[in-house]
Amino acid sequence: MSDLVGKLSLEQKVRLLTGEDFWSLYAEPAIGLRKIVVSDGPAGVRGNNWDERDRSANIPSPTALGASWDRELVLRLGRLLAAEARRKNVDVLLAPTVNLHRSPLGGRHFEAYSEDPLLSAELGAAYVRGVQAGGVGATVKHFVANDSETDRMSVDVTVDDRALREVYLAPFERIVAEGVWAVMAAYNAVAGFTMTESPLLRSVLQEEWGFDGVVMSDWFATRSTAAAANAALDLAMPGPDSPWGAALVAAVRAGEVSEALIDDKVERLLLLASRVGALDGVAPAVPVVDPAPEAEIAALSREAAARGMVLVSNNGVLPLGPLRTLAVLGPNALNARTMGGGSASVSPTYTVTPLAGLSSALGDSVEIVSAEGCFPSEKLDPVPLEQIADPVDGTPGLRVRFLSATGAVLAEEHRESGRLTYLGSFAGADASQVTSIELVARFTAPVAGEHLLGAAGVGPFRLTVDGHDVLDQVIDPPGPDLVEAMMNPGQAVSTVRLAAGQTAEITLTHLLPPGNTFPAAMLRLVCAAPRRSEADEIAHAVSLAASADAVVVAVGTNEEVESEGYDRASLGLPGRQDELVRRVLAANPRTVVVVNSGAPVVLPWASSAPAILLTWFPGMEAGHALADVLLGTAEPGGRLPTTWPAAEADVPVFSTQPVAGGLTYAESIHVGHRGWLRSGAEPAWWFGHGLGYTTWEYVSIAAADGSVDVTVRNTGERPGREVVQVYASRGESAVDRPARWLVGFAVVAGQPGETVTTRVALPARAFEHWTAGGWTREPGEFTLHAGRSVTDTPLTATI
Repeated sequence: MSDLVGKLSLEQKVRLLTGEDFWSLYAEPAIGLRKIVVSDGPAGVRGNNWDERDRSANIPSPTALGASWDRELVLRLGRLLAAEARRKNVDVLLAPTVNLHRSPLGGRHFEAYSEDPLLSAELGAAYVRGVQAGGVGATVKHFVANDSETDRMSVDVTVDDRALREVYLAPFERIVAEGVWAVMAAYNAVAGFTMTESPLLRSVLQEEWGFDGVVMSDWFATRSTAAAANAALDLAMPGPDSPWGAALVAAVRAGEVSEALIDDKVERLLLLASRVGALDGVAPAVPVVDPAPEAEIAALSREAAARGMVLVSNNGVLPLGPLRTLAVLGPNALNARTMGGGSASVSPTYTVTPLAGLSSALGDSVEIVSAEGCFPSEKLDPVPLEQIADPVDGTPGLRVRFLSATGAVLAEEHRESGRLTYLGSFAGADASQVTSIELVARFTAPVAGEHLLGAAGVGPFRLTVDGHDVLDQVIDPPGPDLVEAMMNPGQAVSTVRLAAGQTAEITLTHLLPPGNTFPAAMLRLVCAAPRRSEADEIAHAVSLAASADAVVVAVGTNEEVESEGYDRASLGLPGRQDELVRRVLAANPRTVVVVNSGAPVVLPWASSAPAILLTWFPGMEAGHALADVLLGTAEPGGRLPTTWPAAEADVPVFSTQPVAGGLTYAESIHVGHRGWLRSGAEPAWWFGHGLGYTTWEYVSIAAADGSVDVTVRNTGERPGREVVQVYASRGESAVDRPARWLVGFAVVAGQPGETVTTRVALPARAFEHWTAGGWTREPGEFTLHAGRSVTDTPLTATI
């Protein structure tokens, strides 16, 4: 690529090192370089617009994929996302996330695979293989120690070298070895260096590991000119404004940054361009995959969701047998909570709720009754599409207008959601001229009574109904993080009395900050129809439960509780969901509790529940996959990728709150199940735990050089799958070690009575530890433990 770089002036080269806009990189016609488009992509490819009109396949979130423990499944999903990316003209996906579940409070817990570095590394590598096999670049993130969200822009993480190498850098090292094409540098600092200026970028990532791809900043994480450039950051995102540009040109002229470094950065960008087919005359690294058929997307999403569901307890209730009546209850039964919040979110092509999935599967043969059961959120949802019409064309949706200071309409568009996010464009209007955004719709009341109407966002909002002002209020930001304001904004509401079927014209006006020049705004038109009191709603659900043959009660969180930008305040289920579950369990002993959350929640009633199924955030096919598992069409294939606590007080590493601007990883290498084993506390369910619909006997184990053969037998009456897990221990050691640590795993399948032998690879690095002199292996024997969880290992061997 050096010959192409030599054709460019310094100004042309530096221009390529900052994004052209929020989601794309500059083209350079002089060397045949077209624009490169990037997009968020852990659970779907959003594309370059945050727009419900540009919908995306929504696969299960990474914790669900982590629960599958299935490299091949994740590879297939990566290839599917590559096809989605090409459908949306995206060249590079900003995924996978391989930060760890250090604390269950972490707001982005749902977006990362596991608490374990090896499991995270293997599944992240499989994702990268799948994505890049489709000709789309993957971006492993967030390098490094960005394991919680509180003060993420400024927190300085203190972590000892051994933990940094063995735990937090380990997934990145594995994925760089896999050949990932891009790495994203995080917001946080480590050892006093913000990550876009960290010496780890050059000394470890480039020089030690030989990474030849692009290091890009997380969005707005580039904070300096010379320091970031000299630290081996290649691309400052987003653009067009950044600390680079003319300032970087001046720094090169002044001798603060070598032009040779600039050339190296451009060569890396051009290598990425050649790999994704963005450089004239250069064939892409692999043939670009074609868009996937909708049926294939649906089938794989459904399969993946079921594979990730973890059955943590079952006294014989599941799979459900013949029924005449089924009560489907809970806030997460009537609403599909398919993903977490933040940059990982997309507008799904569709979503299948648990109620819809069970109704479809059971048909008319079973009477299904349903109720929300409780109202866990005090916030209102965006106005449903079926209740609003665009006053201009009468179609479902609303009219958005971008207004100047004189009230002139600079641009307008039809939208199909009351939840709007603008980042990078105001429908083509000049952002410097836009002073307000206006949402206009005809709202039809579904029932008579007092309706709540309002706004969510940050800043001044005014709401009128049929020309009358009903709300004029400034909404303060919920916290310092931009994404928190976007995903969990404050609300202002007013009460409006309407008759059933009455239509009213509503106008919501949002004033932008004075002097605004960047096209960014997040606003929602929210509403709630009259409903029974929460106490009455719980009582109604309990009465339905009592009269049904069986009950499915679905509780959990949502994208406002679990999101980028902020950590959770507690592990409790929001609102009165625990009360709902307890009362339903008392009313009907044939009850299955479905827990729909991206991360652990405390379940104080767990010992009373006949069956508990964890579904994580299962993607758009949630309801269909849930029905498959509950009815026995599919086996719950998941095993816990993270230890599930019984009580907050037991969690060994809990707080994510920095002290004096710093966060110390005092537990060192003892994170996740390692910390639990060290503390002696008993969780609700251990790392690796999960039940199926058959049983397995662990027959024998035979260790060899670099691998171990484990033989298991399906002793049940159904075909099934088992995740064979291999852990290591060292009884006598001069080195501080976990009681056990994961060194390998494999997924096997077998028919009833079938015996299966699987070879589990054991990477040499799993038995090494980091010292001041580098990696070393302590002489002597290690004990291997094979089984179905970190504490359930019937087979042992030595190597």
